[in-house]
Amino acid sequence: MKKNVLIIGAGGVAHVAAHKAAMNNDVLGDICIASRTQSKCDEIIESIQRKGHLKDPSKKLYSRQIDALDIPATVELIRETNSEIVINLGQAFLNMSILEACLETGVAYIDTAIHEDPDKVCENPPWYANYEWKRKDRCAEKGVTAILGAGFDPGVVNAYCALAVKRYFDKIETIDIIDVNAGSHGRYFATNFDPEINFREFIKVWTWIDRQWKEYPTHTVKRVYDLPVVGPSPIYLNGHDELHSLSQNIDAESIRFWMGFGDHYINVFTVLRTLGFLEHLPVKLADGQEVVPLKVVKALFPDPKTLAPNYTGKTCIGNFVKGIKDGKPRELLIYQVSDHKAAYEEVESQGISYTAGVPPVAAAMLIADGTWDTKTMVNVEELDPEPFIAILDRIGLPTEFKEIEPGSAESFDGTVRDLETEIAESTATVTVSAANPMIAVAPKPR
Repeated sequence: MKKNVLIIGAGGVAHVAAHKAAMNNDVLGDICIASRTQSKCDEIIESIQRKGHLKDPSKKLYSRQIDALDIPATVELIRETNSEIVINLGQAFLNMSILEACLETGVAYIDTAIHEDPDKVCENPPWYANYEWKRKDRCAEKGVTAILGAGFDPGVVNAYCALAVKRYFDKIETIDIIDVNAGSHGRYFATNFDPEINFREFIKVWTWIDRQWKEYPTHTVKRVYDLPVVGPSPIYLNGHDELHSLSQNIDAESIRFWMGFGDHYINVFTVLRTLGFLEHLPVKLADGQEVVPLKVVKALFPDPKTLAPNYTGKTCIGNFVKGIKDGKPRELLIYQVSDHKAAYEEVESQGISYTAGVPPVAAAMLIADGTWDTKTMVNVEELDPEPFIAILDRIGLPTEFKEIEPGSAESFDGTVRDLETEIAESTATVTVSAANPMIAVAPKPR
């Protein structure tokens, strides 16, 4: 049994996780929220108190300042707070520093995204092998539980893959993970989580097809799929964290990731990228000063947390699985729907942060009670998915299932055709008005 949680990070996802941890502090114990900027942690605590979410008032809820790249300082903080579970919700650049601190102190580690090197983007697969998995043997030697990618995607979708293997299929042929946000935040343009991480994610597409890695240009393979609740949505083949572990741990011919993008997003992204504003390495100005264009873009964009009050609409994230059960073809959509307004009413957050922030707390609860206290490093799909999904059902992310008639109009075909055909059918067209730029959110009639 483990108790006392240290949450590192104070962004939108940490905000949700802190609320959910406080709502379950009878299981998790004391909660410390730590970040480079302590005032942001205090704002989260004020939100928790405002909503009355501290279930057991005898348990502590407090903040600390930390530079999580400073391993000795993080070690000291873990010891000072008597934390036995660390939930890393800071930028992905921090992962290895925080994991090292957990290895030194022997405490459990949870994160929600793959590690990133500031000087590299979309690294060659399997990306986990470049950083996290190199420390797997040390976790086992020290008996340290490290659960990687325990957000929604990666995270819950990994558990859906494991559930498909365990309960619904004798043989899996393909898995298509589909993530659509059909909400509206009312801004001309904004990203739903850290803009720097968001844009770095879409520079290159690595996908797992026919049991091998294949690379495609960004936003060139497009489908329109009618998902539950959110309806017909344009989705694009993308690379994503979970593919890098699922390709190793799930026996399937192809595992692909698709994300919903409107024409307006494609337009803005393409312009920024073409002009060099998404460059992640420094450029030198005429006066000799160096700046990172992507960091400038991030500074100009709205903080994703500020989108929450006026956000409306829903998200739908799920796995479309095809395979064989009892000798017959089977197709199943395992999915989850969240509502932006409901997320704000509950925890003063928007739905994207909500879907990412709830799962690591469920994982922490399973470590706390021993169910997932693996004493080694694992990705979510290597664990029993049912206890995880059961907690998610109870604390805010209920899972739904939809049987699909194989080969019917509701079936999803993620087969990638020749690139010339795919590019021709993926072209985005938007209407832009200099007088009223908000008109750009409406695509031209086709």
